[in-house]
Amino acid sequence: MNPADEMLDIVDHDDRVVAQVPRGEAYARGLRHRCVFIQARDAAGRLFVHRRTPTKLVFPSLYDMFVGGVVGAGESYDEAALREAEEELGVSGLPRPEFLFKFLYDDGAGKSWWSAVYEVRCDLPVDPQAEEVQWHDFLAVDEVERRLGEWEWVPDGVAAYERLRAFRAAR
Repeated sequence: MNPADEMLDIVDHDDRVVAQVPRGEAYARGLRHRCVFIQARDAAGRLFVHRRTPTKLVFPSLYDMFVGGVVGAGESYDEAALREAEEELGVSGLPRPEFLFKFLYDDGAGKSWWSAVYEVRCDLPVDPQAEEVQWHDFLAVDEVERRLGEWEWVPDGVAAYERLRAFRAAR
């Protein structure tokens, strides 16, 4: 199926479903929907970082420190987190990602989605989808921090990363 044809729940400012439309239409009209962000770490605690392919509908060719994506129509955040993590990492049998928090991402220019942030440990050898991931590696947190000012990152991932740092600092 063409990703633009995937059905999404459209939600209001309080994350209540108000409609269902194809992803392509949601993006074209700037309709608020749901997404999941999963921070994957290996046994050494390094973060999975990847560069998106140039064919992605949103933020092509940018770097991301999360795996994830849209929540399908009728799908729960938890279901989407496991599905997206396994799809993007190219693994099966991943432990269920742990939900951490949710926030509303809104860039003020038509990109807005409710964002559920998760974490998961991935001890399995990864084999990311070639149509989704152009480059990948597990990087130490200090390396990711250094690269934040050097590489062009997906803006919603940076927003999630900053909130995750604050979330962990408050624990």
